[in-house]
Amino acid sequence: MPWTTTDYDPTDFANRRHIGPSPAEMADMLEVVGAKTLDALIDDTVPASIRQDTALDWPALSEAELLEHMRAIAAKNKPMVSMIGQGYFGTHTPPAIQRNVLENPAWYTAYTPYQPEIAQGRLEALLNFQTMVADLTGLPVANASLLDEATAAAEAMVMAQRASKSKSRVFFVDENCHPQTIAVVETRAEPLGIEVQVAASDSLEADAVFGALFQYPGTFGGLSDPSEQIAALHEHKAIAVVATDLLALTLLKEPGAMGADIAVGSAQRFGVPLGYGGPHAAFMSCRDALKRSLPGRIVGVSVDSHGQKAYRLSLQTREQHIRREKATSNVCTAQALLAVMASFYAVFYGPQGLRAIAERVHLRAARLATSLAAGGFAPQNETFFDTMTVEVGNKQSRIMAAAVARGINLRDVGADRIGISLDEVTTEAHLSAVCEAFGVALAPVTDLPAIPDDLLRSSDYLTHPIFHMNRAESEMMRYMRRLSDRDLALDRAMIPLGSCTMKLNAAVEMMPITWPEFGNLHPFAPADQAAGYAEMLEDLSAKLCEITGYDAMSLQPNSGAQGEYAGLLTIAAYHRANGEDRNICLIPVSAHGTNPASAQMAGMQVVVVKAQENGDIDLADFRAKAEAAGDKLAACMITYPSTHGVFEESVREVCDITHEFGGQVYLDGANLNAMVGLSKPGALGADVSHLNLHKTFCIPHGGGGPGMGPIGVKSHLAPHLPGHPETGGAAGPVSAAPYGSASILPISYAYIHLMGGEGITQATKVAILGANYIARRLEGDYGVLFKGKTGRVAHECILDTRPFAEAGVTVDDIAKRLMDNGFHAPTMSWPVAGTLMVEPTESETKAELDRFITAMQSIRAEIAEVESGKIAADDSPLHHAPHTMEDLVRDWDRPYSREQGCFPPGAFRVDKYWPPVNRVDNVAGDRNLICTCPPLEEYMDAAE
Repeated sequence: MPWTTTDYDPTDFANRRHIGPSPAEMADMLEVVGAKTLDALIDDTVPASIRQDTALDWPALSEAELLEHMRAIAAKNKPMVSMIGQGYFGTHTPPAIQRNVLENPAWYTAYTPYQPEIAQGRLEALLNFQTMVADLTGLPVANASLLDEATAAAEAMVMAQRASKSKSRVFFVDENCHPQTIAVVETRAEPLGIEVQVAASDSLEADAVFGALFQYPGTFGGLSDPSEQIAALHEHKAIAVVATDLLALTLLKEPGAMGADIAVGSAQRFGVPLGYGGPHAAFMSCRDALKRSLPGRIVGVSVDSHGQKAYRLSLQTREQHIRREKATSNVCTAQALLAVMASFYAVFYGPQGLRAIAERVHLRAARLATSLAAGGFAPQNETFFDTMTVEVGNKQSRIMAAAVARGINLRDVGADRIGISLDEVTTEAHLSAVCEAFGVALAPVTDLPAIPDDLLRSSDYLTHPIFHMNRAESEMMRYMRRLSDRDLALDRAMIPLGSCTMKLNAAVEMMPITWPEFGNLHPFAPADQAAGYAEMLEDLSAKLCEITGYDAMSLQPNSGAQGEYAGLLTIAAYHRANGEDRNICLIPVSAHGTNPASAQMAGMQVVVVKAQENGDIDLADFRAKAEAAGDKLAACMITYPSTHGVFEESVREVCDITHEFGGQVYLDGANLNAMVGLSKPGALGADVSHLNLHKTFCIPHGGGGPGMGPIGVKSHLAPHLPGHPETGGAAGPVSAAPYGSASILPISYAYIHLMGGEGITQATKVAILGANYIARRLEGDYGVLFKGKTGRVAHECILDTRPFAEAGVTVDDIAKRLMDNGFHAPTMSWPVAGTLMVEPTESETKAELDRFITAMQSIRAEIAEVESGKIAADDSPLHHAPHTMEDLVRDWDRPYSREQGCFPPGAFRVDKYWPPVNRVDNVAGDRNLICTCPPLEEYMDAAE
């Protein structure tokens, strides 16, 4: 057979990895939507007035080329033994957890568990996390994680102000708190009119503050019991917050025993790599009376429709969407994947194992302290858990350099002091190396602790059976598999969530994050040890600027909501620098729920702008409210394309009006997946945007976090981007680490280079094709709200399910029935109540789109049977959905068959996903709030 030529290009395969439909499938889809070519569809959909003039132009790399490139970058990082501490510690990730959780798409591609029936596995793991935190801190209620320790402390400050009966506007911060925590708290306090007072804890005047924050153990290592100060605070109706360390609390008296109202901290050292600063799961726990003020998500226990135990998110999980500008927090992203890792770490080791690790760390620290003291370098703190601070006079630079020469980083504490923190991975060889750097001898092994008797823990912790399971790796592996099998993630099916952009997280893009060169760097390591990170972050910033049309980028915000907040702070700082007092923010009624909450946190007054009947911004109302604000207009916040899934042609006019009255335009980047390569926000007149890297740029959602929300700005705003005490900058930080969750940035970097400029533009076009294909195929079965002038939608479409309410069928019924078909529901009741917002993304094949369409059409047929009176709504499969495997063996007295109930069209027969529980009772869960692992009898009480 003769050789033939082929037009196959290996780099095209790299692009096709992210682009689901084949060229032939795209041709079929285009025929359905009535467009001759993909470019013709885009011309029809995206207004010419907003299209960019030049194409994105950088080459696509093959998979092998990408890995070679990433290896070259990684080699420029120099992971050292970190003894810097300051809230970040070396840890050992058990390989069973790394392989079965961190590197497992069943865990990292899951969405936030807003549909609890198909999220029971990760909800159980998060409940374990909450139990672990509550037990170790000695406070009964914990949330399912926050972004990092510093932002958790800032959230605690606002929570304390809300809960305190004091009329003071002053919040006290112990000077022994970590510097980055103090800086983030100050950033959060300033726009809210809170005065932060930083001083020694013994100078606290309890009658003059509404709350106080203590660090235990302190950032310099010392141990002090704040019980006396806490008692004084309570006498004056003020709130006490303690920032603490979970590993230390296996040995130390817990904050709850000291009378603390709130405890915060980081679970990073429970098996989560340093990662140059993140992502890491922060925690917050509180006394029972404050639970309804706790920010973030709380996993609770309820029952399903058959009275079986079922987990769900409880209470104020989405209060920022419901309460908008009246919300006290804009938190909508936790660090779920990292909290899951930390919880499995605690299950893996159990209380005895954790205590053994803590004892080993502490006794090695005691041995080092004894060694240094014998050589004339006595630690300044006589009591400690794992950290000591040593005065070294003019020898500081020499000792620090000698330690680096031996592969160890110590902490620079001023001109004449050195901090040393030990951790789980510290070895005797490391102790010897530190002693050599100081020029002293390593003392013999000691069993004498440096913890005073009155600070030793006397209470039990982690008593629930889950923390005492057989920890053989086989059993741990099976437990993690059982939990992941209860969930529906992207490794099983399309998750067509509007605005949330659940797209492929390619394996090749995920690989570098577990390389030690990226994972084992301390965020405050010397810059010359992070040259690879610096190169990557500079190139990533440049590419993101090219994509968006902005001039500068801050990679610090570690969630989309954090990016919104940082962007508004940047605008506020710009106005102040110009000597202007502006505080009004115009926000359309259709804006993302976090927008008003972010504006409130930034000290702005929200003025809501009306929408027209077609969902577009009402320009007349916008202009009127801009005129009324006058020289008080600080900003407007718009989403583009709109939350209704349409490219509004008036976007430039909105920007012009805002600028006419001296305001700045914040363009929410949540829908950037419809713009990349076609239109640049910065060229439309916007001044700042946040970019959801966990949406458009392939960082996985991880079951509700991690996320990254960097902000791009025009040049005039660049001087006001977030700074950091470790790296400088005029503005205060919004996150604990200078580059937020830096260790997941290689994912977005790899995606951009794997696809090339042409590839990511093609991805945008195919995302728009997929949405129009679904909209056209489902027209007639469902009304499609909000189309552009040519009848097209952007990257998502809104299906109107409100007419079915007359027959007794709700949007909830449709969402739960989709679970029987093997799908996660689209976004429910947002931005319009009673609707479904569908976003297929570019990653899904035509076969998967067709399967979803089949499922939606079969559901419509079941609705029709209800509408015609053939079956009552309460007797229909819609009402009883989802159906579990147990339903197959229960007595069956329903007017439809088991076949129809359990195997509807669209569901796989052999590989069917079975929801593990029936429909969860939300009311019962809030009425009987259980948010730690309860004994079995409490489940039974909740079912009554």
